[in-house]
Amino acid sequence: MIMSYHVYLLYSPFLDGFYVGYTESLTERVSQHNDGFYYESYTKLATDWELFYSIACETKKQAILIERHIKRMKSRKYYFSLKQYPDISIKLLKRYSES
Repeated sequence: MIMSYHVYLLYSPFLDGFYVGYTESLTERVSQHNDGFYYESYTKLATDWELFYSIACETKKQAILIERHIKRMKSRKYYFSLKQYPDISIKLLKRYSES
């Protein structure tokens, strides 16, 4: 099974803030956020975005659903829990699996 999409959490020390998104190309997307490529996005406010956490997904649909789930949580504590407890990501992948 090839995992081609990623849900990602970026962290900016300058803003002390997080950004959640999904992509096919994780490395390229982080660079785009730091280069101001998304000029109407929250991420344009900083150039020090670093990858905080990512989840490899099976499909674009699964990535979108997991991204929405994480965004609904709106909690720094939840973001840190995702990173600290990998079982949360496994449960999300199962919950939003298409099979």
